[in-house]
Amino acid sequence: MRDGFEVDWRSTPANAAAAIPGPRSFAAVGVRKWLDAALASEWAAAVLRARSDWTSDFDGEQFTLGRAFYTHYETDRSDEYFEHAAESDARVERWLPGMQARMRELVSAVTGSSSHARRDWCGPGVHVFPHGGEVAGRGGVVHFDTEGLSDRHARDKRPALTIVVMLQEPEEGGGLKLWDVRFRGRDDPTDEELAKDAVVARYGVGGVLVIDSYRLHQIQPFTGDHDRISITVHAAEVDDGVWETWF
Repeated sequence: MRDGFEVDWRSTPANAAAAIPGPRSFAAVGVRKWLDAALASEWAAAVLRARSDWTSDFDGEQFTLGRAFYTHYETDRSDEYFEHAAESDARVERWLPGMQARMRELVSAVTGSSSHARRDWCGPGVHVFPHGGEVAGRGGVVHFDTEGLSDRHARDKRPALTIVVMLQEPEEGGGLKLWDVRFRGRDDPTDEELAKDAVVARYGVGGVLVIDSYRLHQIQPFTGDHDRISITVHAAEVDDGVWETWF
C-alpha cells in the first residue's frame, strides 16, 4: 500500500480539508466522535419515524430524507429536484431541526473557510440503506462524487468534498471503501483502477468522514437488522475561502 494512504483520524474536524486534496494525500480524514451519540441516535429515530416523507431512489434500493441531486440526475429527474428544493429543506428541518445549519458549520470547520447553501439546491440530507436490501447484500455502486460539480470545476480539480456523519451503523460491515484512485474525466473505473490500493473506513455513530469528491469509493455490504443511516453534505470551493453546500 502506498505510504500515507490511510484515514487520518482526528479529535476535531478543524481544517481537515488541508490533509486530503491532491494525489499524495490521505484517503480521508475522520473524526470519531463529532456528534454526541445520544443526539445521533435521536436523529436516527426521527429519520425512521419520517418514513412517509422519504424519497425512494433506484426502485427502492435506497431512500433519502431530503432530495439528493445524484439520484435525481441519474434517473432523469433533475427538474423535480430543483422544483421541490425548498419543500425538501422544509421537510428535513421539520424532522431534524437545526441539522442543516450544523452541517454547514461543519463544512466551515473542515475547510477553515466560510460556507453557504447553494442557491436553489437542496441542503444536507440523510441517506437510508435498508438492512436486507440490495446495497446491504452487494454493496453500493463504485463511484466518484462529481455529480453537481460544473464541468470546469471537475476538469480543473478545484476543491470539492463529501462529508458524511453516521447516525446508525449496521451491525456488521457497511464501512466506506476508498481507492487510491482520483477522477480522471470518466465515471466508470477500469479493472486496473479497481486493483489499486484501498482502505475501508468504519467511523461509528456520531463519527465524521471527510473525503475528496474526486476519490473513488463504495459503501460495503452489511448484515444485521439495522438500516445504515447517515447525513451527507457536498461542498465545493467556488471562490477563495468560500464554499457552497448541497445534497
